[in-house]
Amino acid sequence: MGIRFDSVTVAYDGDVVLDALDLTVAPGEVMALLGPSGSGKTTALRAVAGFVRPLSGRVLLGGRDVTDLPPYRRGIGMVVQQYALFPHLRVEENVAFGLRARGTPRAGIRARVAEALEMTGMAAYARRRPRDLSGGQQQRVAIARALAVRPGVLLLDEPLSALDTRLRSGMLAELARLHRELPDVSMLYVTHDQIEALTLADRIAVMDRARLRACGTPAELYRRPADAFTASFVGNANLLPVTAGTGTAVFAGTELTVATGGVAPGARATLCVRPHLVGLGDGPNRLPGTVTAIQWRGATHRLLVDVGGHELTVDVPESTAVPADGAEITVHFATEDVVLLPAGVSHD
Repeated sequence: MGIRFDSVTVAYDGDVVLDALDLTVAPGEVMALLGPSGSGKTTALRAVAGFVRPLSGRVLLGGRDVTDLPPYRRGIGMVVQQYALFPHLRVEENVAFGLRARGTPRAGIRARVAEALEMTGMAAYARRRPRDLSGGQQQRVAIARALAVRPGVLLLDEPLSALDTRLRSGMLAELARLHRELPDVSMLYVTHDQIEALTLADRIAVMDRARLRACGTPAELYRRPADAFTASFVGNANLLPVTAGTGTAVFAGTELTVATGGVAPGARATLCVRPHLVGLGDGPNRLPGTVTAIQWRGATHRLLVDVGGHELTVDVPESTAVPADGAEITVHFATEDVVLLPAGVSHD
């Protein structure tokens, strides 16, 4: 079952929190809504769930207009950040709750609960109560409850934000496995964590200030972002103010070679290059700089380098000889690793 936002606008007390969203999620696709707090991503998900009524526009599920339907008639499952399990009910009773609310026959409930618990690896915990489970196990129960109703659409609202790093990694793997096992279920996944979006999603919709800024595959948005905001929010990015030329860009008086893009010669632009694609020493597109900080990150060192009054981030392997803090160095990057974007950062 696919999802379609047809120019959906939502406002609270006259304040627009989702502005004319046009977005389509294909059947069986995982779409991540990625953006900072207040960008409109959770509002979009709540519009699909039926918890908010659009001011204008339509929400369609499987081609059917559900804008005016109550949540229980939309055929969706939902997993929220805080699990929302009933503490007095056993795991199997929590998973059965939605089925009972829908009037599913008792024999059908037993079969579906067993199926959902098996799918999420929680069959051995059916008789336990939520207080006897870890955070990751509680989240699996919440997912099992959503899957038990066999939804055509699964909505996930920051489902891993309450978990520690290790559990989050494990649950990402579990969600990816579920996606493979449920190829007909569309998932709309709200997160502000770019790693979750890059790991799980087939496509990512980047939201900012109630609007959709960009949409594409993780690789597309990472390698060829549409604008500076997308570049900075999907992975780490160095963004330098430049003046565009023909196959060149001028930064702080230095002419750099760049791939030609959609920025007219003479226009202000933003040069984007990822930290791991910046090298130390001699090479193409050389820039002098001063090391202002060094951060050890296990497998890499992150260097912060002042280049022409702008901070450049350089990630180098841990085995690389690292210059001292305060050292004068030269950095470089290849032409093919640069993306020239419309001006999106201050040139002051």
